[in-house]
Amino acid sequence: MDNRYGIKSKYITIVLSIVCIFTFFVHNGVLIPDIMESRNIITAREMVYDGNWLITTMNGDLRFEKPPLPTWLTAVTEYISADSICLQRGMAGLAACLLVLAFYLIGLAIFDRDRNKSFISTLILCTCYSVLLLGRTASWDIYTHAFMMMGIWFMIRGFQRPKKFVSQFFWAGVFTGLSIMSKGPISLYGVLLPWILVFILFCLPKMKGKWGSVIMMILVAAVVGGWWYIYVYAFHSDAVSSVLAKETGNWTSYTVKPWYYYWDFFLETGIWTLLMITALLMMVWSPKERGEREYLFPFIWLVLSLVLLSLIPEKKTRYLLPVMLPSSYLMGYLVCSWQEKFDRRKEKIIDRILFHSNVWILAVLIGVLPIALFFFAVRPGYMGIVPFVLMTLICFSASYLMSRASKLYKPTMMVAGVVLLFMGMELVAMPVARFIVNNPEMNSISQTYVMPELDGIPFRYNSQDDLRIEMVYAAKRKIRPLEVGNLDSLRAALPCAVLTHTSLKEELNPEIFSYADTMFVGHFDDNPRPSGNRLNRPIFVYNVTLLLPKE
Repeated sequence: MDNRYGIKSKYITIVLSIVCIFTFFVHNGVLIPDIMESRNIITAREMVYDGNWLITTMNGDLRFEKPPLPTWLTAVTEYISADSICLQRGMAGLAACLLVLAFYLIGLAIFDRDRNKSFISTLILCTCYSVLLLGRTASWDIYTHAFMMMGIWFMIRGFQRPKKFVSQFFWAGVFTGLSIMSKGPISLYGVLLPWILVFILFCLPKMKGKWGSVIMMILVAAVVGGWWYIYVYAFHSDAVSSVLAKETGNWTSYTVKPWYYYWDFFLETGIWTLLMITALLMMVWSPKERGEREYLFPFIWLVLSLVLLSLIPEKKTRYLLPVMLPSSYLMGYLVCSWQEKFDRRKEKIIDRILFHSNVWILAVLIGVLPIALFFFAVRPGYMGIVPFVLMTLICFSASYLMSRASKLYKPTMMVAGVVLLFMGMELVAMPVARFIVNNPEMNSISQTYVMPELDGIPFRYNSQDDLRIEMVYAAKRKIRPLEVGNLDSLRAALPCAVLTHTSLKEELNPEIFSYADTMFVGHFDDNPRPSGNRLNRPIFVYNVTLLLPKE
């Protein structure tokens, strides 16, 4: 077989499978769910226990902001094991694996079936901070982009095949529709649009005889991705219109940032930041790349993605996941280009300088990591000696691979060292994050779920306060608003458990105590982060009191 095709497919499959298991599944239940995850999981719960599979709700209120496909998948885990955050995040992990598969397959098309470049790019993608984070959380972003990448793969096959392309466009339409059913048109704009532009620019697909199939693809995508919107609009047109107006308004009024907010997008690659910067500037220090299609394709894709995302006033760092896709291809190309130059001894001095700089900076950072672990994990008692020794050995092994990569001029060995480090951290160091990041003083309201005196008792909160949705997630039940100053509302709500930030007598209409007895349940603190952290706030602290009608 021609060496151009690189490593055998079966070995690539085995390695990527192992890397994906470590990246997206090992110890994925360590961190406490954030507000985004809480919203998604609550909606999934209410699907299962209230039967709201199509008319979706969150804490008893209609929730049409997000289409339900990822929520359906998450709801399945509730049947398997109730409230298992590992399984709930595991569903997102499966979507991340689908993203990795599609990414590798598309890489084969971009790099002219060069398995080495596609494989290295995929390993880099799996170790990018943004991809790792969203693949380990119950986030809907990973679903929409995974399905879209699969849709793009089938589009590529449809355009490349002279015959039997109809089924390819059909499946492209199905996966594009599934992307829409995951988070609306987000990936259409952030992934598909820039890819179509760069695909037309470089490939100029032949459309003769394929227009009908392309139109079919669009119709299939519209049906698969749009039927739910039509369904809920038919039954709740006012609510859907309100949500559309709100979501559209958010694009221009919510978390608004300046157009240059994403200038430091390369930081989202995490450990690959320096390599990302080097790859971006490659056409400056290596003029040969200015005409290389394999370099320019992901480069222009990246630029278009970044420009399109920057045009939207609403900006969040997690929205940069689409940019990580062409960025990983770009870095993969750089690593393999270095490898080819070094193997053929055709490198320039600038190649050596930049390669050694990348390798040794990584080697030093990885080498000093055990020192940081000792001061921040071992000394406070979060990490035992055995895992610390294991993590130290892993770090030294990865650092040694870096030094060997530098000595032997093996850029691919540099990637192997980073992959080894990440797998070791996810296996050995990740459990320590439970003690460092999470709140050790948490006294969660989740304890009330197993209290027999609260079985079947509805939970209420002061309607004048803002209720954090994380409290609903932790309580494992709805917490509905209550007009605490209105005696009729209070009497109608009996019996109930009331959440108050202060004492019950300070917040409730005092006349209610003529009709109800009280039983203090407990004082609960669901702050996800320790004292002193900026995320530790009084809004997560509640007193829970049971109100029972007097006999």
